[in-house]
Amino acid sequence: MPQNEHHSIIARELGLPVKSVDATIQLIHDACTTPFIARYRKEITEALDEVQIEDIRIKNQYYSELIKRKKTILDTISEQGKLSADLQSKIESCWDAHVLEDLYLPYKPKRKTKASMAREKGLEPLALWLFKEYPEDPFLQAERYVKNGVKDAEEALQGARDIVAEIINENAQVRERLRNLFQKRSVFQSKLVKAKEAEAQNYRDYFAFDEPLQRCPSHRVLAMFRGEEEGFLRISVSPDEEDALDIIARQVIKRNAASSKQLQLAVTDSYKRLLLPSLENEIRAQAKSKADEDAIMVFAENLKQLLLAPPLGSKNVLAIDPGYRSGCKVVCLDKAGNLSAEAVIFPHEPQKELVRAEALLRKWVTQYQVEAIAIGNGTAGRETETFVRNLGLGSAIAIYLVNENGASVYSASAIAREEFPDYDVTVRGAVSIGRRLIDPLAELVKIEAKAIGVGQYQHDVDQPKLKDRLETVVQACVNQVGVNVNTASKSLLTYVSGLNAQTAQQIVNYRQEKGAFTSRLELKKVPRLGPKAFEQCAAFLRIPGAKNVLDNSAVHPESYGIVSNMAKKFQCNLEDLIVNENIRKQINAADFVTEQAGVLTVNDILKELAKPGRDPRGPLVQFEFADVKKPEDLYEGMVLPGIVTNITRFGCFVDIGVKQDGMVHISQLADKYVADPNMVVKLQQQVKVKVLEVDLQRKRISLSMKSL
Repeated sequence: MPQNEHHSIIARELGLPVKSVDATIQLIHDACTTPFIARYRKEITEALDEVQIEDIRIKNQYYSELIKRKKTILDTISEQGKLSADLQSKIESCWDAHVLEDLYLPYKPKRKTKASMAREKGLEPLALWLFKEYPEDPFLQAERYVKNGVKDAEEALQGARDIVAEIINENAQVRERLRNLFQKRSVFQSKLVKAKEAEAQNYRDYFAFDEPLQRCPSHRVLAMFRGEEEGFLRISVSPDEEDALDIIARQVIKRNAASSKQLQLAVTDSYKRLLLPSLENEIRAQAKSKADEDAIMVFAENLKQLLLAPPLGSKNVLAIDPGYRSGCKVVCLDKAGNLSAEAVIFPHEPQKELVRAEALLRKWVTQYQVEAIAIGNGTAGRETETFVRNLGLGSAIAIYLVNENGASVYSASAIAREEFPDYDVTVRGAVSIGRRLIDPLAELVKIEAKAIGVGQYQHDVDQPKLKDRLETVVQACVNQVGVNVNTASKSLLTYVSGLNAQTAQQIVNYRQEKGAFTSRLELKKVPRLGPKAFEQCAAFLRIPGAKNVLDNSAVHPESYGIVSNMAKKFQCNLEDLIVNENIRKQINAADFVTEQAGVLTVNDILKELAKPGRDPRGPLVQFEFADVKKPEDLYEGMVLPGIVTNITRFGCFVDIGVKQDGMVHISQLADKYVADPNMVVKLQQQVKVKVLEVDLQRKRISLSMKSL
């Protein structure tokens, strides 16, 4: 088995050069992270992006596991003394996990089966005789085997058919042809479980449903599987039975002899008892895996957009976690997000202490030089927004409704307890709302990603796969933006390339003991942060105000010498290279190529010098809902402003300020055909929508963006 044969397969599947795949896998083996490889090893990979590198990582992991499985199978068959040269060749050249298991099936240790019991009674020769389809009467032949506990010819033939059925089931060619039929011609069917209709109303679209598997979208697959899991639906996924039996019969039955009828009985038994359950489980698992992957992709894209939402930036913020009876929790945060003050006000029913609430807010706005107000968009959010806006605090103080999904998860977490050990969950929740406005990325990394609420069936998909993918997205976003090493929390630092929870804590400990970092080279003094970790993390950590201006840029320390050579050639200092565009225009990237850094890297350096340390996220734009606060205020044809809160394969959800998001079906997103909602809308995008229908009973609001 060639050592790196699977590299060529990965290259072919992804449509990439083998050389790039080889190099990328080697970098991964050398403990390089995806963000580092994508940004600082472009010459080695031939400029693969993060998505391509991540695809290579996932496929390499899959094929590496498959190679291990092959070795186990070869060793097991060899120990049985049954490993022929032909079988070994087939196993070694197999790169499909299902086909590999088919090849192994006849040699796999089994529990007692109908066929094994028939073999114990000496009926295997009769089974092999049936396969030859002799013209003689099989009952006469079976009479010879009426012994060893076999009562009569019919029992002998039944045992022989059991053996034939198992042989057919273990035939790799039969399984491969049937698998192909299952994959191409299966129909997804669901039926209501008897006497469950009243409880299963959420699944009434699937009470009597069937659709070709290949056309069944991921959200429907996951919905039906959830209905089955909850005991409301029965699911089957299989092709037409006659088509399946015909495939097996053509493989097994060659004549029209007396024994052929016995073979036909065995074919039917093999399919219904052995092949159908096995292949249906396999195809269900594939359908679930594909639907999971699709849902995870939707979640990952939504999460990326949410994490890269524009930040307000370093401002003094007053944040409010709204409530009715329990009051509104109010906190003041300084420009770094530190808690300055906290209190509770009761501007709503039943207390309605408007005078006291207004007095406190006015006092704090002045005392803490508040520049913006963040209000959670949950219970009492719109009413609190109206109350604050009516205070007339002036146009200089911007007011924002902030999505508070997951804030309660953060406030009860170990991270929150560590940050605010002396405050209860209500204070922590309000702080989280305020910090989300200041920097959504820095705050949202503290919350388990699937709790943020921007997915599609996220609780139904493969949880380890979901966790792995979402952590990859978070890491990519954190490193794309960059992190201020002197202010970042441990949670944020953990996602920086090359760092983990331990090294992130060591960085926090170091700056607490020694003070702020003054240069990137100082990171080498952090305990347990070795040369490899420094290589991977240094360029993603920023030090504003550092003596070396490059320490606050995305230029890697390994390339500082290149920038110095540029400054020398043009007889200027580093600051001149950054502020003087005319000097940069004269630089020819090819003149500064080194053994480690090619033209791609030098061009990246020049781009960074033009905007060192600039946040890639856009500016934050203010938004105000229309004067509607509950679904009952809506009517058909009403046009409203809204904010996109979630995107799925079948459309998007929009917050229009009535405490219940409306849905824009994919068919209502635009005046033209839309294949992917992400091509039309983005998370947090401000849009205009028209009300199509309000179903108060089912709590559904249908919206349209057509002609708007």
